[in-house]
Amino acid sequence: MIAYLARRLLLVIPTLVGIMLANFIIVQAAPGGPVDLMIARIRGQAGEATARLGGTGAAETGQRTGAQLGREGTTRAARGVDPELIKQLEKQFGFDQPAWKRFLIMLRNYAVFDLGTSFYRDRPVLGLLLEKLPVSISLGLWTTLLVYLVSIPLGIAKATRDGTPFDVWTSGAIVVGYAIPSFLFAILLVVLLAGGSFVKWFPLRGLTSDTWALMSWWQRAADYLWHLVLPVAAMVAGGFAGLAMLTKNSFLDEIGKHYVATARAKGLTRWRVLYGHVFRNAMLIVVSGFPGALIGILFTSALLIEVIFSLDGLGLLGFEAAVNRDYPVMFGTLYIYTLVGLVLGIITDFTYVLIDPRIDFERRDT
Repeated sequence: MIAYLARRLLLVIPTLVGIMLANFIIVQAAPGGPVDLMIARIRGQAGEATARLGGTGAAETGQRTGAQLGREGTTRAARGVDPELIKQLEKQFGFDQPAWKRFLIMLRNYAVFDLGTSFYRDRPVLGLLLEKLPVSISLGLWTTLLVYLVSIPLGIAKATRDGTPFDVWTSGAIVVGYAIPSFLFAILLVVLLAGGSFVKWFPLRGLTSDTWALMSWWQRAADYLWHLVLPVAAMVAGGFAGLAMLTKNSFLDEIGKHYVATARAKGLTRWRVLYGHVFRNAMLIVVSGFPGALIGILFTSALLIEVIFSLDGLGLLGFEAAVNRDYPVMFGTLYIYTLVGLVLGIITDFTYVLIDPRIDFERRDT
């Protein structure tokens, strides 16, 4: 297993480089960029300033507007932005160097976790990510934990009671959970429980109250959990359906195999057959989806939930970076996402071995 782990760790490096290179090429080929966006903003501000100055009505301002802005402002607006300003912007954003050189510099810096400085926040990207990370971790870990705690027992129960009224009614609940997006369920929870139209049992903003610093440790824990109830409930409602059906189908597939019939013929109890033989085989498919599920919940699925409940996390940060063409934040978050996903993939392989010790990755690779 140690040799297999070493190979997997070595594969992390080319995988990271390949993913970063593919996204770098796509972003470079996309129209618009930080320089273009800044020029558009400068032009808009110049137009607004010219309109304000032109409408002042003061004699001295009017003379200066006619003599100077007439020559400089209007002509410059017609001809475009000063080329010197464009060069300054390109140098400021690092676009005065060829693309291949920028990519190599980015890889060199990322190797020591120097993710650069945000174009529009003027703050280190790593500091921004660490600042937003607690929100995303809170949503992602609690949601993933509850989704698995609900889905796996429910899927097993449905598999062992296939075709019964319990299976039918729970399938209806799963269809509803699968059909309603998380953000719509979040809005429903706000309307019902957060002061929208009925009761106000839960807070609507943030992860903690304003007086959190003055609370005792147990009051802080209760306040934190109190703020998490609605956003996590909204994400769990939209996330448990697929995993529950995957668990059910996986268990049904294993229950129908010959080794299960053989185990029952030997006189093993139903509990022993289900959890001693079927469980470790059926759970392999469920466990294999854990990295993707965690990454999806942690960084992407929470975007609209963060907006609805005013939670400033990584999802909202990444969205704002894409809108503002904040390349350091975009590539920094992509780098962290990819690295975490690859590490979780390795952890998943170890989980396979824990569930079924018969799996030997080293022998498979030889």
